[in-house]
Amino acid sequence: MDTTTLDTTVSNADFLATVATKSDGAALRGDYAHADEHYVVQQNWAAYTEEEHELWRKLYQRQMSLLPGRACDEFIEALLQMNAANGIPEFEKTSKELYAATGWTIVAVPGLIPELTFFEHLANRRFPVTVWLRKPEEFNYIVEPDVFHDFFGHVPMLFNPVFADYMQLYGKGGLKAMKLGGLDQLARLYWYTVEFGLINTKDGMRIYGAGILSSGGEVEFCLTPGTTSRHIRLDIERCLNTLYKIDSYQETYFVINSFQELFDGTAPDFKPYYDKLKLGEAFPANSLLPGEVELLP
Repeated sequence: MDTTTLDTTVSNADFLATVATKSDGAALRGDYAHADEHYVVQQNWAAYTEEEHELWRKLYQRQMSLLPGRACDEFIEALLQMNAANGIPEFEKTSKELYAATGWTIVAVPGLIPELTFFEHLANRRFPVTVWLRKPEEFNYIVEPDVFHDFFGHVPMLFNPVFADYMQLYGKGGLKAMKLGGLDQLARLYWYTVEFGLINTKDGMRIYGAGILSSGGEVEFCLTPGTTSRHIRLDIERCLNTLYKIDSYQETYFVINSFQELFDGTAPDFKPYYDKLKLGEAFPANSLLPGEVELLP
């Protein structure tokens, strides 16, 4: 896609007005004063304090004590190659390595950005990464995605060629969904795959979703047999029509068998899905439909 034809201009005033109902008076954590028309900022790596680098190191060490045997090999291998253990990484350095691997780059953003802008970045193989880091008292839980969630959780998977192609496809699909009234449905696909997806491997079920990979508690919970959460095979229409929770561990995890399956399943036109799903009610987050099998008894 030719980036010169894109219109990613969404004013700060309009954007903050849209999130006013989602947060306390649109009190987003990021500094949007210096963002350009595409919501891109400079990382200013030199401004991070030693305390922030130390907090990053603690977060990294905590996750790496949990992820072996739970995260998919693709994630672990890429993360180790990124050499991100010793402090908040410099985006420019990793971006060059990522571009060489899959043609993606990292763009620094102040925090949450408008949906249009987010989709257009993805459609052009640019992944937005937040520049600020959580506070020490937010070690175990944070409301908005920070640099640790975005970089540690998301960027390693972009080194996988098939998953990287899926992310671009999702961005293009988002631009279409905005015109077709399908954003609510498409957001569920992102949530249940990119953020909270699981994959079957030869060694058992593993995590590839960034929301789990960067979490201290859900890493173990999502793979623990006997919980009340569902683990079911990914069906695209079912996923698009399933509600999710943002303030608790997930009540349903959708499981794929390969990243190629994920790419192939989302390649077709979603308009028939959107038209059909608008006519009915979405499934609750903890539903198990007739014929569905719990994959982690």
